[in-house]
Amino acid sequence: MEAAETKGLEVKIRDPLRFAIDMEEGEPDLLYRNKTIEIPDAILPRVGTSITRYGTTVVRQFEQMDVYTPNTAAGIGNSRDKLKSLQILSRHDIGIPRTAYVSHKNDVSDAIDRVGGTPVIIKLIEGTQGVGVILADKPEIAKAIIETLHSANQNVLIQKFVAESKGKDVRAFVINDRVVAAMRRTAQGQEFRSNVHRGGLATAIDLDPVYEKAAVRAAQIMGLKVCGVDMLEGKDGPQIMEINSSPGLEGIEGATGLDIAGEVINFICDQADLPDIDLRQRLTVSRGYGVADIFIPEGSAFVGQTIEQTGLREQDVVVLTLKRGDSVISNPKSSRVLEAHDVLLCYGKVETMKSMIKDRPKRRRKLKPLPATPVTEGTTLDEATS
Repeated sequence: MEAAETKGLEVKIRDPLRFAIDMEEGEPDLLYRNKTIEIPDAILPRVGTSITRYGTTVVRQFEQMDVYTPNTAAGIGNSRDKLKSLQILSRHDIGIPRTAYVSHKNDVSDAIDRVGGTPVIIKLIEGTQGVGVILADKPEIAKAIIETLHSANQNVLIQKFVAESKGKDVRAFVINDRVVAAMRRTAQGQEFRSNVHRGGLATAIDLDPVYEKAAVRAAQIMGLKVCGVDMLEGKDGPQIMEINSSPGLEGIEGATGLDIAGEVINFICDQADLPDIDLRQRLTVSRGYGVADIFIPEGSAFVGQTIEQTGLREQDVVVLTLKRGDSVISNPKSSRVLEAHDVLLCYGKVETMKSMIKDRPKRRRKLKPLPATPVTEGTTLDEATS
């Protein structure tokens, strides 16, 4: 609020729980304390974890009223649920700690083994500032904790303990596809959680480009324009631990000396006239039209052709983005040459696109190396292969 007022902006802080949502044909609306509101140019959601559901509903209503928000209701909801966020990230080539989620007590032991055995991290699915994060160093202790939490109707994640990052992590503050500040948080004493709210020591760092890229990609995947991305420093590179849609400012501004609040306000002012559009919501209104991913397999007639040469436009199909590896090219030029394994996000006639995605490959499980089994003289083939 101080940063916005410094720039001459009028700011109002509103309790999400006091909004009432009104809906009628063609006219989504909001009331505050039962009074009609003046529609703002933009909002900045700071939704507490205890009111996530109602808070995101209010944010979604502002979106339907074409009010700009850097973090959409979907993005906040995706990031707030630890299980959902990891499910979304796991689809992409981005580092995350090995994680398991089970419901039945008979599945707990195998889940612990699959993530690498003890010590293991046990996390409540919804938690913040380190609350609901437990380190268990023995299998029987881990099982007892999980079974106790399950009996209290608490859903938990079982996560690999990244030993080389014990007691420390990296927080990258992302605004509009770039990292504007970064700090390393280090736990003090016997505490393994490095959160500043738990006494962790914050120091400014120059973020390695690999970590910067991972933070920005994680924010993009979640659909957040302003967020804090927490990463563990694993031996194989960054491991995304959590994406915070309402990141605190005190710790990182104090550590870096940067005016991050001012950066957030500058970005919102720059984007206020361009509210996000849900493409699938807006573009599928026309009968017979929709949005689809089109995969270009090896041997496709499209390989080596430009987008113009494919004739898609003549078939009433427009290419919105082109995904190649871990890069996404928005609004690709018609002269862009297509390669095998490219993925085109297209809008157009559904029947035309359906005929083009018949070769879409199934996602296959990555093969993991098995531990070597020493074979001695007298060992049978069956024994060796088992």
